[in-house]
Amino acid sequence: MPSSTPEEPLPSRRQLRAQQAAAEQAAAQQPATEQAAAGEIQAVPPRAAVAPEAPLLSRLSREAVVPAGAATDFLTANESNDSGRDRAKRRSLLADEPPREKRSHKGAWGCLIVFVVLAALVVGAYLFLQGPISQIIAATQGPADFTAEEAATGKDIIVMIHDGDGGSEITNTLVDQGVVKSFDAFYAILLQTKPEPVFQPGAYQLKTKMVASTALDALLDDGTRLSETVVVPEGTATVDVLQSISEGTDIPLADLQAAAANVASFGLPPEATTLEGFLFPATYTFSPGDTAQVALQAMVNRQFEALDTAGVAVADRWSTIVFASLIQREAGLRDDYYKVSRVFLNRLDPTQWESGLLQSDATVAYGTGNTHLVTTTNAERADAGNLYNTYVHPGMVVGPISNPGDLAIDAALHPVDGPWLFFVTVNLDTGETVFSTTVAEHDAAVVVWQNWMREHPEYG
Repeated sequence: MPSSTPEEPLPSRRQLRAQQAAAEQAAAQQPATEQAAAGEIQAVPPRAAVAPEAPLLSRLSREAVVPAGAATDFLTANESNDSGRDRAKRRSLLADEPPREKRSHKGAWGCLIVFVVLAALVVGAYLFLQGPISQIIAATQGPADFTAEEAATGKDIIVMIHDGDGGSEITNTLVDQGVVKSFDAFYAILLQTKPEPVFQPGAYQLKTKMVASTALDALLDDGTRLSETVVVPEGTATVDVLQSISEGTDIPLADLQAAAANVASFGLPPEATTLEGFLFPATYTFSPGDTAQVALQAMVNRQFEALDTAGVAVADRWSTIVFASLIQREAGLRDDYYKVSRVFLNRLDPTQWESGLLQSDATVAYGTGNTHLVTTTNAERADAGNLYNTYVHPGMVVGPISNPGDLAIDAALHPVDGPWLFFVTVNLDTGETVFSTTVAEHDAAVVVWQNWMREHPEYG
């Protein structure tokens, strides 16, 4: 036996005999304990699967094992044995109970995260593919065209088809006047039509917001072509007005040119050397047998009426028409007419614009005979022989350069206040115009216009 320390007294013989008896008893019961332990290993499920109610099951298990009325010292003296049997039975009961899954918030959060990620992917894919999808839809649906419902709201309009107009010119005319919705809608049908359509020059009674195919049928229908009817748009030059009259009536072009040359017979201001500026833009319907003189005089009288309505004195007719014709050719959008008027008046003011040069490309182009253009070359702007060249000759242009309408006349009489000295139309399709006060501002706007022109060479 190992020696004991003074703090540990030697056991008595009685204690030794009790310890030996306990050891023998434990040795006798060892096989049963090992058997229960073996059963315990096989039957007890993993701890992770034990439900929260396990402590209650342990108490119930213990109450079932101990009979009522058993001696208390039995529990105390046989604690180790009883404990082993209780654990075995409790675990046996637990083994019979199906394992319960623990509730976890991790699964809910995971589902939420997955949902958010999927939603973000769907939104991102839509935004990324929106352009291509729109293109595919546009390609499958075809070019923009008015619907039957929109066509039902259209209004009557008279459209002029001129001699020599091709398919693209006719299509542009229809788009500009709101007859068809897009160039492609009408032109595609035009190209598909066999045999190739032939259009007669003249005035046609159509409607706005027409379905492209319906508009084409109307132009090919003899019943829509109006006899003795002429449409003169604002800003049209006299040479083109004469052509339109001959196309819409039975009056020969030669007769119209001869009548127009007799300027003094129309009662124009003494400064006038041509009819330019005094053929009011409007729609005219003549009677069969009307002569060239009758047709032209009707237009002149209509311009006098417009001047009188605007409050222009007879003595001021010439100067008003000259200025209004310049505004008509240079302005695009309605509000721009009054700003363009102010720019030219500012340039005629020596305190704001020392040179007094209006520098209008439209005047130069008119002097070269290009009545449909507002662009010029360096050589044309330097040509002093062109009396309409306002890059060389200071002051107001020498004569009218178009036939102005009511809006241009009103702008000539009532310019808006402003400091502008420059303007340039940066988009000839929309008429968007930039007005500037300084050279730097104007130069920047000119770059925008030049870039637009490079992208649209058909305007060059």
